[in-house]
Amino acid sequence: DGALEALRDELVQRVRSEVGAVAALRQVDVVAALPKTRSGKILRKTMRQIADGDAATVPSTIEDPAVLEDLRPVLRRP
Repeated sequence: DGALEALRDELVQRVRSEVGAVAALRQVDVVAALPKTRSGKILRKTMRQIADGDAATVPSTIEDPAVLEDLRPVLRRP
């Protein structure tokens, strides 16, 4: 999709111009939602564990476990 590709390009350029080349993005994935607790906190630690290939600790307070399952293929890509 052209709009999605334009968004990716814009994000890469924005990070490069505002943060610098050292933090330049190489890949941008757009997902429908991020896993959150019922109080709205994003499960960063759990996402990092999945990305690292570790056993993920999923808290019982997760709002929608399906969101995490939908995100697994994106996080596990090399």
